[in-house]
Amino acid sequence: MAPNRQPSWSRWTAALLPVAVGGVLFATPLGDPLVRWSYDLPFLARPTIQPREAVMIYMDDESHDVLGQPYNVPWDRTLHARLVERLTEAGARVIAFDVLFNDPDPRPERDLALSNAIHRSGRVVLAADTTSAQAGQEAWLAWARKVTPPTAALWAALAGADRDVGSAEMKPEADFAVREHMHGSPDDPVASLSWAAARRFGAAAAQSDLNRPAERWVNYYGPPGTIRPFSYHLALERGAVPDDAFRDKAVFVGSRLVTLAANQRKDEFVNPYSVVSRRHRFMPGVEVQATIFLNLVRQDWLRRWPRPVEALVLSGLGAGAGLGLLRLRPWRASGLASLLILGLSAGAWLGLARGLWWFPWLIGVVQVLLALALAVVFNSFALFVQKRLYEQTVALYLSPKLVRKFSQDPRFMAEFLKPGAHKQRLTFLFSDIANFTSISEGMDSDDLALAMNGYFEKAISLCIHPTDGTVVKYIGDAIYALWNAPDHQPDHALRACRAALRFRDHGAHSMNGQPLITRIGLHTGVANVGNFGSTARFDYTALGENVNLASRMEGLNKYLGTTLLATGETCREAGDEVITRWCGRFRLKGFEKSVEVHELLGLRGEVAETEEWRQRFAAALVNFQHRRFEEAEAGFKATIELKPGDGPSRFYLDQIAELRLHPPAPDWAGEVELKEK
Repeated sequence: MAPNRQPSWSRWTAALLPVAVGGVLFATPLGDPLVRWSYDLPFLARPTIQPREAVMIYMDDESHDVLGQPYNVPWDRTLHARLVERLTEAGARVIAFDVLFNDPDPRPERDLALSNAIHRSGRVVLAADTTSAQAGQEAWLAWARKVTPPTAALWAALAGADRDVGSAEMKPEADFAVREHMHGSPDDPVASLSWAAARRFGAAAAQSDLNRPAERWVNYYGPPGTIRPFSYHLALERGAVPDDAFRDKAVFVGSRLVTLAANQRKDEFVNPYSVVSRRHRFMPGVEVQATIFLNLVRQDWLRRWPRPVEALVLSGLGAGAGLGLLRLRPWRASGLASLLILGLSAGAWLGLARGLWWFPWLIGVVQVLLALALAVVFNSFALFVQKRLYEQTVALYLSPKLVRKFSQDPRFMAEFLKPGAHKQRLTFLFSDIANFTSISEGMDSDDLALAMNGYFEKAISLCIHPTDGTVVKYIGDAIYALWNAPDHQPDHALRACRAALRFRDHGAHSMNGQPLITRIGLHTGVANVGNFGSTARFDYTALGENVNLASRMEGLNKYLGTTLLATGETCREAGDEVITRWCGRFRLKGFEKSVEVHELLGLRGEVAETEEWRQRFAAALVNFQHRRFEEAEAGFKATIELKPGDGPSRFYLDQIAELRLHPPAPDWAGEVELKEK
């Protein structure tokens, strides 16, 4: 039942105001923080990914001390030459220096040593300094950006291959975080250092400069240090780090310092993990370069929808949330808004973790919250009471999830009322009260109705609904319920088993002075589920032979003296979370194939004391199926001694007596045939 019809002005306000606010946040700097947080926050929920295509070598404080290199002048380039030789011998595939070599070393022999090492290696990529060219200032190759390449000696060592030089320039956003790839246009004199390294590595995405301008967003694999790091002095020392650490990998070399003065510029940037951790507050620029390189090599950079598409989605979300929440009473609107926000959050996480895309979902969260506020203001308390009464009525028959869908989404109600069905794998439950006819005989109809309502209330509220089951119908004293429809439930078999056990354990119930014993049958299989009937009168139900088989399981209880029976299909899907007793294979009336039957005893860890008699029974059943009737008889009798009155054991003792009078056919496979329902 929908709320009272709202005035047109309130509907227009509820629809357009969230759209307008979302548009302002999306199109103006006011929403920039939300857009940035929309990118950052999903990383915090995704597990760290450990990429193996690259490693880091840091010119860190420890290396400064061990190698005796001062902080205020460039390092001795013979050290870099030794490092290149060491990494080349170890089999590094690419050696990328995020170190500027703009000026010649005062000692030319050091430049020569590094130049010779680079030339022999043939796999080194160097950083170039890129700045904006000022008016009247001569820029390298006359481009709009001024590029200062490495020294002439080092440039010559690169054999004139401009792909082995990349810009070290980073373009952080206002909060000093690098979120977007910036590789330049095909007309720029050099690409980024990460692009140059990826091209040297052989990454397919970086082989054509025409691909450089494509929009890509940085996919951070984890907090700083996720890409395996090594101190420079250890990497330089043969034997300190095994060759396998560098073989076939890209090695990025750069600085990571913490001892510089507070007012001195550091090559470090904010990253998504800065939100929650001071330890991970900053990431060295060279690790950002390596991360972008890995994105290109692994082709797992993040993407965004085209901006018009994002604007359209946010507009639809704002209008839909405004109109949808307006139709609900306040507490249900709050629940739906919470679900929408959770859905946006889950979508953002799934988009990052599974689809490698992101979108400004926090703007959508603001729209939903605004729509909720409008819905609470516009809806009246009288409407709340009206819908509450409606829900209390239908909740007696439908699962809470289905009730929510009815009350929250009129389109779902229209679809639900439409005749039609589809095939779905489901778990079915049939229950019946043993000897109900004789127990209820002579009862006043009012007393009978009161007793049955109490029985059904316990069964539904304590057993079926807590496991999100759907009550299909009441058939006299019987209940027919199913799981995995209308909502998808991957663990539907286990849910049904839990409901059956709750049914058994929910407490004693009596009628007319006699205890009620409920027999339950479970089965899992494919059936047609949906609405059978017309728009005026219909039943939401499931039909098919698997439904009938679940009903037969319930009826089989009276032969075996049990209360909870399930087929092998249900027990296999429920897995080791449930404890069962195998009761054999039965050929039931109306079914050609035999059915594997189990007695449901409890959940894992609850019925350890049953293990001994279960083992005795299982051994006896194996003997029965192999025609060893003497051993089987002894085993079933031993089971009864351990579990007095055991119904299945007494059943099989009767079967053995019958088979002795009428021996089975030679091809008998140990199945029990029942000719009655």
